[in-house]
Amino acid sequence: MPELPEVEALRGFLAEQLDDARIARVLPVAISVLKTYDPPLAALEGRPFTGVARHGKFLDLDLDGLHFITHLARAGWLQWKDQLPNGLPKPGKGPLALRVALDDGRGFDLTEAGTKKGLAVYVVRDPQEVPGIALLGPDPLAEEFDEPAFAALLKGERRRIKGALRDQSLIAGIGNAYSDEILHVARMSPYKIAGSLTEDELHTLYEALRDTLTAAVERSQGVAAGRLKSEKKSGLRVHGRTGEACPVCGDTIREVSFSDSSLQYCPTCQTGGKPLADRRMSRLLK
Repeated sequence: MPELPEVEALRGFLAEQLDDARIARVLPVAISVLKTYDPPLAALEGRPFTGVARHGKFLDLDLDGLHFITHLARAGWLQWKDQLPNGLPKPGKGPLALRVALDDGRGFDLTEAGTKKGLAVYVVRDPQEVPGIALLGPDPLAEEFDEPAFAALLKGERRRIKGALRDQSLIAGIGNAYSDEILHVARMSPYKIAGSLTEDELHTLYEALRDTLTAAVERSQGVAAGRLKSEKKSGLRVHGRTGEACPVCGDTIREVSFSDSSLQYCPTCQTGGKPLADRRMSRLLK
């Protein structure tokens, strides 16, 4: 799933590519991706791009007052093309969901792999009309997101810190992968209750959050859209690396599985050497 660093990199990439460009056509292939119908997609045709913004994991293309906004969800992606194929895209079982054609022959495709579809496209006059954006918490890389603001968000929070970090209404842009990475850098158990953190633990976690996200954004800057996925994976230390050696201590990275996701962690670095209970696996072994 693209998270804050990858969406920020896409924002920067598109800001360069779309300068002085206009939309020729927007061609939906999978109608299910369209979450709004007024204004219609046709209202974008002929409009110039006047800005590109990011709201958490949402990408916002400003077209002279109308906003084309997309959320790439778990398996969506943006594929840039210096020359779009001739002809109209045909609906089918492939990953192509929507095509944006520019007036100079360039453009991009929104694609989504797998059977569980979550890719979403909105055309609105104000980004706040998108429910997911209206409910977003603060951006963790914003200047005003300082340590006291972070501590205030977690005060009284009874959830495990892993879930709190992923809650978009609490903090915008952090998903499954970077929450694992942040907690590994902070040497903190993903099961620790967020509201129980001491002042020192809050400071360590805040520094880990800012450093991890900032480093990921810096690694992604200038990377072409087509290479961002591999860039993300190459920079991850624990997420998606079950069974590999921890790059800090050499212990084996372990995993806890849930119904639709999993987390990875290092027992030595994060849980005092004790493996976390994997309830899903425990049920399978009964």
